[in-house]
Amino acid sequence: MHGEYKTPNGKLVAVDFEVEDGVLRNVQLSGDFFLHPEEALADITNALEGLSIDLSETEIAGRVWAAMPRDAELLGSSPDAIGAAVRRALAAEDVGLTSGQ
Repeated sequence: MHGEYKTPNGKLVAVDFEVEDGVLRNVQLSGDFFLHPEEALADITNALEGLSIDLSETEIAGRVWAAMPRDAELLGSSPDAIGAAVRRALAAEDVGLTSGQ
């Protein structure tokens, strides 16, 4: 599945994953945002891995916020945008569309 979200006045966030037994698997996060330190990407990805597809956008964003190291900076985007991209991917699957169009 693929979902995208363009942060207002910011950058694009894209997320790709599979759904297996009602949870996210093989999550990959990308986009034109900046993340410092870059190693925090693994923390964010790990926070998304295994999440229930029933979580709301806000709940997903909360998991991302909680997983980010205190010194991490997500420039041009936000955990809220990541939550939106995930929900868009799941919604697109529900209607048989490709998200981000």
